[in-house]
Amino acid sequence: MASSTSSFRISEELRLRLEDAVRRAGKRKNWIINRALEEYLDRHSRSELQKEARRQSLLASRKGWKDEALWEKAAIEVWNDEV
Repeated sequence: MASSTSSFRISEELRLRLEDAVRRAGKRKNWIINRALEEYLDRHSRSELQKEARRQSLLASRKGWKDEALWEKAAIEVWNDEV
């Protein structure tokens, strides 16, 4: 995969924490920053999908399905597992 260079500013405290993580993990700063960014973006993406699933569930629940309580319980369990 092709890569590009980005420049950004971080606080001194965050820089020190990053350098500590580099020493402990035996990885390069670039590796840690990329993993952290991927994790954040994946989590944000899942959050958006969960919001949409919740919206659709609420729309469907307005129809008054006979198994509504069962579906609501299952949705809550899935939501709690993901969060």
